[in-house]
Amino acid sequence: MRDIYENPLITRYASKEMAQNFSDDKKFRTWRKLWIALAEAEKELGLDISDEQIAEMKAHQDDINYDVAEAREKEVRHDVMAHVYAYGVQCPTAKPIIHLGATSCYVGDNTDIILMRDGLDIIKRKLVNCINVLSRFALQYKDMPTLGFTHFQPAQPTTVGKRACLWIQDLLMDLNQLDFIMDNLVLRGAKGTTGTQASFLTLFDGDHEKVKMLDRLIAKKMGFKGVFAVTGQTYPRKLDSNVINVLSGIAQSAYKFSNDIRLLQHLKEIEEPFEEKQIGSSAMAYKRNPMRSERIGSLARHVLTMAMDPAITASTQWLERTLDDSANRRIVIPQSFLAVDAILLLYINVADGLVVYPAMIERHLREELPFMATEYILMEAVKRGGDRQELHERIRRYSVEAGRHVKVEGKANDLVNMIASDPTFSLSRQEIDAIMDAKNFVGRAPQQVEEFIGENVQSVLEEYRAILGLKAGIEV
Repeated sequence: MRDIYENPLITRYASKEMAQNFSDDKKFRTWRKLWIALAEAEKELGLDISDEQIAEMKAHQDDINYDVAEAREKEVRHDVMAHVYAYGVQCPTAKPIIHLGATSCYVGDNTDIILMRDGLDIIKRKLVNCINVLSRFALQYKDMPTLGFTHFQPAQPTTVGKRACLWIQDLLMDLNQLDFIMDNLVLRGAKGTTGTQASFLTLFDGDHEKVKMLDRLIAKKMGFKGVFAVTGQTYPRKLDSNVINVLSGIAQSAYKFSNDIRLLQHLKEIEEPFEEKQIGSSAMAYKRNPMRSERIGSLARHVLTMAMDPAITASTQWLERTLDDSANRRIVIPQSFLAVDAILLLYINVADGLVVYPAMIERHLREELPFMATEYILMEAVKRGGDRQELHERIRRYSVEAGRHVKVEGKANDLVNMIASDPTFSLSRQEIDAIMDAKNFVGRAPQQVEEFIGENVQSVLEEYRAILGLKAGIEV
């Protein structure tokens, strides 16, 4: 349909699996799974619920009669009760016990937690694959010197691989936060209308232990290790904020990476993939714009701004609950997941296809290295009997002159020639050239790459070896 708005996160950017995770079909199927888990747990704890009733519910778990539910919702203006009614139409025997003792948040809130858990699992797989791709790149280029930058001004050299380790380290921090959230994720459980479990206490004739066991059984049936100890009508909306903050962290890391690639592409040192028939500009045919990295930044910005929403929502919940969270959460939670899913697909695609231009990297090093080598030259000349103060002043004057030649006259950096021609330094051009080898200026960068990957990354990749190898294309 082209006559109504369609969400580009669905139509252009995110994966089908993430879109399906937040689909209405998965949501309503999960509602039915929760109703079955509730009925099973209540039966196991002694309520008068038959095997026939549960079997009937299971038989219609996935064939949802949407037409009945939608017609009913128009009448009652309540989505949960509309689906309880529709399920009852299909399950006349089980109808009296569907949703027994529960409030709407039993299916609504528990489903939201389940969908976030499954969404985080999708994100985790892509995050680990991103780390894997960057790790290969880092090891491949661990020894290649490149000009370092601080304030985007030339600084002491590093290596291409060492720079990639900065990107990986950000993602490892994100993975740690994601694991923490997933390891501590619990369901809302069966808590009743204001979280007191009063309705269930009535059903079980005041047996507190059975009410507590009901929570534990439902959590186990739905694949969780536990439930929130206390809730109001809803689970604490602070959970949403914590989850979206993890997604925001991933977006921040990807944003940083994408900006670095855009800067390096401007320098013609490293480029993102550019396909054979790809067009960079409708007017300038020669353009090779870093559109994938720019898209990462664009989507990341959306995630960063959305992270404010759940923080405000968590802050403004009234007492046991208020409904002004509902519309906001329907938008923010799925869109945050969809956007980060799209970001990581782009991240993997770009990282897996980075093009490195060694000649340009070496050229930029040659242009700036003479200035950076002056301290080493000074020390070597002093060891040969020179006067440090005099030599320092000569280097200062030569550096100013060489800088003027480069900036004002557009000439090559001739600082080395000036120093080599000055007998005060007692150094030949060959000796200075040996000092000028860029590998002399990268410190422990190559060793840091090997140590970082070996000690910090390899164990992670080994743990998740079964989910590595993801290839990420882009639709548009």
